[in-house]
Amino acid sequence: MKSWLLALGFCCVASAAFAGPTLDKTQKAGTLRCGVSTGLAGFGAPDAKGAWGGLDVDVCRAVAAAVLGDATKVTYVPLTSSQRFPAIQSGEVDLLSRNATHTLTRDTDLGLNFGPATFYDGQGFLVKGSLGVTSAKGLDGASVCVEPGSTAELNIQDYARRVGIKLNPIVIDNQANIEQAFFTGRCDAYSTDKSSLAASRASKASNPGDYVILPETISKEPLSPAVRHGDDEWLDIVNWTVWLLFSAEEKGITSKNVDDMLKSNDPEVQRILGVVPGIGKSLHLDNKWAYNVLKQVGNYGEIFDHNVGPNTPLKLERGLNKLWSDGGLMYSPPFI
Repeated sequence: MKSWLLALGFCCVASAAFAGPTLDKTQKAGTLRCGVSTGLAGFGAPDAKGAWGGLDVDVCRAVAAAVLGDATKVTYVPLTSSQRFPAIQSGEVDLLSRNATHTLTRDTDLGLNFGPATFYDGQGFLVKGSLGVTSAKGLDGASVCVEPGSTAELNIQDYARRVGIKLNPIVIDNQANIEQAFFTGRCDAYSTDKSSLAASRASKASNPGDYVILPETISKEPLSPAVRHGDDEWLDIVNWTVWLLFSAEEKGITSKNVDDMLKSNDPEVQRILGVVPGIGKSLHLDNKWAYNVLKQVGNYGEIFDHNVGPNTPLKLERGLNKLWSDGGLMYSPPFI
């Protein structure tokens, strides 16, 4: 009898671990509340008509397509660096997709779970070319604009100590304010993730060619979506939605050929697209959830190229963000 009760207890605990409130809340509301940047070109910014776009925004759209069947059903909540984590902790948003670096203390002390990295980055320095500096080591005594609530301030101090120079941080909240301060000459340099520096230079400098991103990369910045602790089902949905973007690119499934790929003989493609039923059951989603994501949003390569790739104003190369099969870090567990 005791062993039977013990087995029943394990069964109940296991079932409870997979049941969470966020999916139910989102489906009842008919919209995904997603925390995004206040305006970062290529990652999260509204266009002239107020329509949001960017790599981080497309992650929001992908999750909405997965859980609601419609990538447009997103309520975007613009957040500064200091607002972003309280917003996900308090439930103001249910997904944070806002160039946030996955760190130990954020993962533990802040009560967050991070999904797979959607962009591998590193912190650098943006300076005006006329400053005559070709290396970050030449910034001794310089003033550096940084945002509060980010890893940037600690990183520049760590870097300064490591190479034996002094840097004077000027902490300014809000992306727009920090860009204005730098481009009007209040700071000698601006330091944050290199992708953000490229975005600021491309979208806010009156003459982007006047500014240089110095060669040093002083930190690791795996930028990842985040959710709250305590809802394993929701974390699974976010994880597998991001991994789907990588797997689809690896399998050659795009937004343009996804209907043709329904006829593929590849067993994993059949599972991914729901031709063979079962992909939705474990996530409490429809079997077409992955098809909806790929049809409406596209795979990771499409998202990267459209938002930040070589043919965009940011002109970023894939680098570490290539698929593992091309020498990069983007890797998905198998869909079995």
